[in-house]
Amino acid sequence: MDVFEKSVAFAIKAHEGQTRKKEGIPFILHPCEAAAIAGTLTNDRDILAAVMLHDTVEDTDATIEDIRREFGERVAELVAKETENEYEGVAREESWKLRKAESLEQLRNSDDFGVKVMWMSDKLSNMRSFFRLWLREGDRLFDNFHQKDIKQQEWYYRTVAELLTNFEGTPAYLEYTYLVDVVFGGTNDES
Repeated sequence: MDVFEKSVAFAIKAHEGQTRKKEGIPFILHPCEAAAIAGTLTNDRDILAAVMLHDTVEDTDATIEDIRREFGERVAELVAKETENEYEGVAREESWKLRKAESLEQLRNSDDFGVKVMWMSDKLSNMRSFFRLWLREGDRLFDNFHQKDIKQQEWYYRTVAELLTNFEGTPAYLEYTYLVDVVFGGTNDES
């Protein structure tokens, strides 16, 4: 079993029983979708494995050390770059802006192609989910997220687009920016 196939098995076990916010679908479909998107941008098996594992440290009992032991340093480094800092004793709603700003700063300062592929893949999968929910619920879709303010969500997802312009012209980037415009309504007033 190669590193990517092993990552699929690991992620399935780690996310067992979890469902995706609001949609109620098995959580594992998100990393699978993100990995499929990544496969349109690279065939690097370590990057694909890291994309498959990108939520395991944030959302399961898995640790970066578990990832390092099972998949090696490169995969562990990539997963770590996609994992937000947690603030013990602070509600996720309260730390949302700080966590997102720190993550964006890490993306801004990275010249690692693998990190950028992970972000493009994860965030496009998120925007696809937002779009499906938006069609059903409109702006109320954010009511059950840690950040309910649509302008804050827009700031985050538009900043991601600005930081991933190296993918301009790819189907993934074109779809991402299209969905951001649809869900958040055209252009950002706060630029």
